[in-house]
Amino acid sequence: MASKQANVDFVVEQMADAEQVSARKMFGEYAIYSRGKIVALFCDDQLFMKPTAAGKAFIGNVKESAPYPGAKPWFLISGDRCEDGEWLSELVRKTERELPPPKPKTPKPKTPKPKTPKPKRAVKKTSARTKVAKKPLRKPKR
Repeated sequence: MASKQANVDFVVEQMADAEQVSARKMFGEYAIYSRGKIVALFCDDQLFMKPTAAGKAFIGNVKESAPYPGAKPWFLISGDRCEDGEWLSELVRKTERELPPPKPKTPKPKTPKPKTPKPKRAVKKTSARTKVAKKPLRKPKR
């Protein structure tokens, strides 16, 4: 079940005090970024925070769950906590501080433009019979 854009927008709005918070659609669900780092996932209309020691200490009694099948467990934030903007913003700040900086994107190698080949001269196709007929006549040697 895909998440609703309105729900994602609401949660991102609640996190607005954390500064530079945005969401991007990925694989039918959403990744929530803070200062270029993924701090949360929004899957099946549920908020999952990236697990960190500071986040665990701030939340207290942590409920962990996988955001999608096969994923490692993340902190599941539910109920009134998603509506408490101050609390959610502080959790985002603490989580973001503990995460390593994003890896710089490697620039794509510049490929040289292929040289455009010179256009080939158009060669008229002629049959063997025509070629023989068009040969200049040789004068016999005397």
